[in-house]
Amino acid sequence: MLRRLLRASLGLAVAIGAAAVPAAADLNLGEEPYRPAYHYSPETNWMNDPNGLVYHDGVYHLYYQYNPQAATWGNMSWGHATSPDLVNWVEQPLAIGQTFNDAGQSIEDIFSGSIVVDTENTSGLGTADNPPLVAHYTSAYTGDHPTLAGIQAQSVAYSLDGGYTWEKYEGNPVLDRGSNNFRDPKVFRYTSPETGESYWVMVTVEALAHEVLIYRSDDLLHWSYLSTFGPANATGGIWEVPDLFPLPVEGADETKWVMIVNLNPGSPAGGSGAQYFVGEFDGETFTAENVVTGEETVPGTVIEDFEFGSWAESDWTVVNESGDFNGPFGDGPQAGAWRDQQEVAGYRGDSLVNSFVGWDWPTGTMTSAPFEVEQPWLNLLVGGGNHPRVEGGQMGNEPPAGSLLWNGFEGLRDGSSLADIGWVGTGDLQATRSPSSAGGDYYIGDARINTWEGGPNGDDNKGTLTSPSFEISGDYISFLIGGGHERPGLALELIVDGDVVRTAAGQDAGALQWTTWDVAEFRGLEGTLRIVDEVGGGWGHLTLDHVVVGDEPAQPRSSETTVNLVVDGEVVRSATGNNSETLDWASWDVAEFIGSEAEIMIVDNNRFGWGHILVDDIVASDAAQPRRIESYDWLDWGPDYYAAISFANVPDGRRIMMAWMNDWRYANAIPTAPWRSANALPRELTLQLVDGAYELEQAPVRELASLEVKSDRLRRTNVTVADTATALPWSSDAYKLEVTVDPQDATFAGVAVRTNSAFGDEGGEGTLIGIDTAAGRLVVDRTSAGEDSFHPQFAAAYSAPLVHEDGRQTFTVYVDRSSVEVFADGGLRTITSQIFPDPNSLGLSLVSEGGTARFVSVVATPLTPSVHTGAQAMEAEVTSAQCTAGVIVTVTNPTDERQSVRLDSVSGHRNVTLAAGQTAQVRLNGKPAKEAGSLTIEATARPSQTTSWTSVSMPACS
Repeated sequence: MLRRLLRASLGLAVAIGAAAVPAAADLNLGEEPYRPAYHYSPETNWMNDPNGLVYHDGVYHLYYQYNPQAATWGNMSWGHATSPDLVNWVEQPLAIGQTFNDAGQSIEDIFSGSIVVDTENTSGLGTADNPPLVAHYTSAYTGDHPTLAGIQAQSVAYSLDGGYTWEKYEGNPVLDRGSNNFRDPKVFRYTSPETGESYWVMVTVEALAHEVLIYRSDDLLHWSYLSTFGPANATGGIWEVPDLFPLPVEGADETKWVMIVNLNPGSPAGGSGAQYFVGEFDGETFTAENVVTGEETVPGTVIEDFEFGSWAESDWTVVNESGDFNGPFGDGPQAGAWRDQQEVAGYRGDSLVNSFVGWDWPTGTMTSAPFEVEQPWLNLLVGGGNHPRVEGGQMGNEPPAGSLLWNGFEGLRDGSSLADIGWVGTGDLQATRSPSSAGGDYYIGDARINTWEGGPNGDDNKGTLTSPSFEISGDYISFLIGGGHERPGLALELIVDGDVVRTAAGQDAGALQWTTWDVAEFRGLEGTLRIVDEVGGGWGHLTLDHVVVGDEPAQPRSSETTVNLVVDGEVVRSATGNNSETLDWASWDVAEFIGSEAEIMIVDNNRFGWGHILVDDIVASDAAQPRRIESYDWLDWGPDYYAAISFANVPDGRRIMMAWMNDWRYANAIPTAPWRSANALPRELTLQLVDGAYELEQAPVRELASLEVKSDRLRRTNVTVADTATALPWSSDAYKLEVTVDPQDATFAGVAVRTNSAFGDEGGEGTLIGIDTAAGRLVVDRTSAGEDSFHPQFAAAYSAPLVHEDGRQTFTVYVDRSSVEVFADGGLRTITSQIFPDPNSLGLSLVSEGGTARFVSVVATPLTPSVHTGAQAMEAEVTSAQCTAGVIVTVTNPTDERQSVRLDSVSGHRNVTLAAGQTAQVRLNGKPAKEAGSLTIEATARPSQTTSWTSVSMPACS
């Protein structure tokens, strides 16, 4: 009942404008809405893949893909953060930046890679006394590079000061295959157990070919090819960010090798994800033992397999758009890919439905002959674009009834402008340059407002456009809007009595979509529209057309690529693809329709990227056909765990992994400012043997326990909840939640986190986490978790098959201000998900559906913020300076965390690690000065990145 109510409220998001997030500029660092309390995020700008994870000299170094200029992807460089304990992170200066030519143009972006400690100075880039850290990264050469434009190759940078400053190797690139998609080197030291020979190994990817390429080197600079692994298992998206490492099997006297391959899209959650393989590595070749092979069994009655020559000889009614190729469905089933299409995989037999005929532009429908539903399940193979059906959506682009304001901006093209009808422009957006007849799709007529075209600087135009006032004479204001997603400085605003009461924007797309504001409360008042465009860069513009005031909302356009089950003229089930040319099974429970007459309708109503649908075998059966993708092994089953990679050089043989906590489907649009993206928690990996198969078990690193405020714990035992939600006396946005529940006869048993007072009612807010007992699955449902209007695919529920399906279940949830990370089955199953709740939604409830559940134990423990919390300055002074002995410095760490301190002077440098509050004396050997004068000592503390200086008068030294 509760989940049904939460999902029912989702449809309101299209019709009701959400309140704008408070401007981050008005808040202190660490206090912005959605700023993680204990997950690392950069102070400002864009971050994606973690890179170069390494432990060195008492410090964990986290490097990452970073845009130093904006909060969306671009200008790829390596950002940097450090921590003494994987918990308290401090941002460092930019580590490795783009390479520019003499004209100031970027000729090399710095893509993902790894770092090793070259202890023996095999590279010759350091010395025996000061061996280097060596980074391997992908040089993504831009179109302005004179000889390697468009090429991706592997390059080297090195550091001689512990990873804080970097020098690019003069001989770059060190490994070049002439490929456009050869990237993400992960390097490690390998020693043969048979011969004792040691050398460096690199794993990289050919992303589009779904291959991991393995190389070796003796000096980190010259590489020779060893072998290739793949394609294997999940290939529904490009392969990226590989990793390869040994891991002992818990409780057994054996060690296996684990290969991580990140995939985008094509994860069980639909977007970005990370799969893994377990097997053997002999120093040259990796052989996986968990590759799924062989013909699958598909029991049931085949309703359609598309193994015929043309639509004319079938029972299908096909409506194609006229054109040279009779697209989108062509003259009949296709034998795989159409021209210019990536390889199509996963279909059965010789042919399938493929609406890519004529490329992505044509639209159309296919409808089967009626058939009787005789079995409880319909299974079908589906691929292509991820464009779900919009409930209540229209196939066309018809406006609602009502009053059209400003004539839809038509009739202003002959020397007149918006200024002639009362609009006022500022900055680059002077009204005299609008409206435009260029830009966007699905506009009505010839003219529309487009802030790209409305000034001289394209996406970098900045300014406002304000309409004359108008009477709000109906309950709804509807309009077509496209361009960039809403963020501070980019929005369409409705102003009433001087206040901004509604906002909207595009979805990082050229296609204009109908959006409706419910304005019944303002009926009869005067309103004003204001377009604010104060941002530049990608999608830094808005397009607006056809503003209508009336008593009915606009019907949104359903730009779907779907296959649908139609009963009594109504669509009762629907499936879409996964932005992948690999088909997988979708299953519909149709037991309620047994005995009814039904049709299959395939719809391609999308003209743009991934604007096509793939369909093959439709099979009626007594059970759901398992998804192929769930037969593979995954690090995480949620939507927001990608580019997972492990640290190098960690003490005690621990294997610690970090990942980017985002999904490329909506990564550029999440509603955070002035930064975008965070990392998932660092996790320690172990390898278990479960029912004869090797599986990775994950746990947040033990150091996180240092954040627990045990004195403020909430503990409840043996609480019975019967088909309802029971609120607990709890209010927090950052905590660890441990739950043990006996589901008994409940169909769902779990918790709701970050809830508001209306949770469980229409419009309530909360994220559901728990056990679907009928399916035997762990579930995270964020369909009503908070803000989700920034992308149509964000609001969804995700699940993972439990290893132990029956009886009592235990799971742990790490709740932060904008995420949940869930660990179940002892860490064999994890789900990571971003959420964007109202800052005041701080509640916690126990939930059961369909019966009674007993909560054996519930423990909630607050976690102390550990990122962007401020830092105390180090204290250093020169105790003495002697010509023969050098300089002796007294240094104090006044902070409550361990610090790695580097002392520098003309006499040399020295590193020392200080515990919280510790004072120590450190000798800098050598002659402090050749002449009498003042000597300066610089003490730099990390991870707090604080610096202090002190000077002392020095005698002359002979």
